[in-house]
Amino acid sequence: MNPPDKKLIATFDYNLTTYKKGPYNETQVRREFIDPLFEDLGWDITNKQGYAEAYKDVIHEDGIKIGGFTKAPDYCFRVGGVRKFFLEAKKPAINIETNKDAAYQLRRYGWSAKLPLSILTNFEEFAVYDCRTKPVKTDKASHSRILYLKYTDYIEHWEEINNIFSQEAILKGSFDKYSATKKKGTAEVDAVFLQEIERWREILAKNIALRNPNLSQRELNFAIQQTIDRIIFLRICEDRGIEIYGRLMALQNGEHVYKRLFQLFRKADAKYNSGLFHFKKEKNRKYFDVLTPQLTIDDNVLKDIFTNLYYPDSPYEFSVLPADILGQVYEKFLGKVIRLTPTHQAKIEEKPEVRKAGGVYYTPTYIVDYIVKQTIGKLVAGKSPKGVVSKLKILDPACGSGSFLIGAYQFLLDWHLEQYVNDNPAKLARVKKPRIYQSVNKEWRLTTDERKRILLNNIYGVDIDSQAVEVTKLSLLLKVLEGENEQTIDNQLAMFHLPTPSITKTT
Repeated sequence: MNPPDKKLIATFDYNLTTYKKGPYNETQVRREFIDPLFEDLGWDITNKQGYAEAYKDVIHEDGIKIGGFTKAPDYCFRVGGVRKFFLEAKKPAINIETNKDAAYQLRRYGWSAKLPLSILTNFEEFAVYDCRTKPVKTDKASHSRILYLKYTDYIEHWEEINNIFSQEAILKGSFDKYSATKKKGTAEVDAVFLQEIERWREILAKNIALRNPNLSQRELNFAIQQTIDRIIFLRICEDRGIEIYGRLMALQNGEHVYKRLFQLFRKADAKYNSGLFHFKKEKNRKYFDVLTPQLTIDDNVLKDIFTNLYYPDSPYEFSVLPADILGQVYEKFLGKVIRLTPTHQAKIEEKPEVRKAGGVYYTPTYIVDYIVKQTIGKLVAGKSPKGVVSKLKILDPACGSGSFLIGAYQFLLDWHLEQYVNDNPAKLARVKKPRIYQSVNKEWRLTTDERKRILLNNIYGVDIDSQAVEVTKLSLLLKVLEGENEQTIDNQLAMFHLPTPSITKTT
């Protein structure tokens, strides 16, 4: 790739004092300098090729502002729809070299998304971070920084930048080779998050067993699984802008935490009408939860859980946490079960079948993608959404935590969107029950109603492990809501009250 235009650098240099002192903002530096810089690296920044949403080179996040911080990376660079690195942009007035908050923000994004490298830049400065080390709020700005350049270095160091971050470098594998040489001791997000929710399970198990002496072992396992799943769901929804940010954190103030938490659960039941929150008898639903509304859980236990779920204490950025990472964490989490002793004390043990098999195994995403493309891909090729595809039933008879079903569902979402965009999308968006709509960024998206219709119509799963079933339902529900925010959800939920996904356990 050719080096950046010298006029671009000269213009920035000439106006730098004004940019740093005046009202020059992040959006302006992105459009005038950062976008052209990465176009010189071969990236289709504005999607001139007209690729479908699933295959765009660059995703520009909507940028939900919460507490002064952007809740989504400014740029996500992808190849074939797969994330490769994030870029977080700042205005020139922010000192990239020393600003530890900006570095921590970027590292949380990259670490949570399990990306090896990501970039922080205001164009004046260009910093590359190794995102495989768990970020800590007290880290200096230089922590895990592996490359730092000034705008005056771009032309001289262009070959180095190009050999790592150009689209050509990604396709040739140079990016992966470079990141591999930089890898040191790491604490990746899946391992850390697994430790976190295992700790939740332990403190909840001991407390619930103590305060609820009449619970059976099966009821105890159910109650803890549901409580953890619901907390994770609501917390992810907060970071995605679907729920009001900080509601769980606010529960730390005052008493009767579980009672107030359950008020949020009941609101979620009314809002999402899903199997994750189901506390009253409804038509076409055989089972509903009468157990967890009656639980007693001490305040200090729940406050402990909520403590490390928010910025700046939390290393997690749930808005970018991949569905497959959540599945991998849960797959290992479900390898253990809570057993009650004769004195009604909770003990956590590895499941006999897991112990016998020598551990838990999760199907890698690339294998799932290959199977899906070779099976479902061939079945839908050349078809229309109203024909054979509407009658297609995809069943995983041992779904586990849902890796195959999530992959199959994502494929169908991408396929349906592409079909609708190629078939007069403006007209389809104006019908009484539209299946697509245009976001504020003028991108076509499937409505929540359509995403859930596809899930209920096409995706089925069975598993002997009831806990695994609940995890699959959680992951699929999060996938339904992916890319939405509170406003779009509220506008669509009137159309959204449908039965829970068809995932069940064998008896």
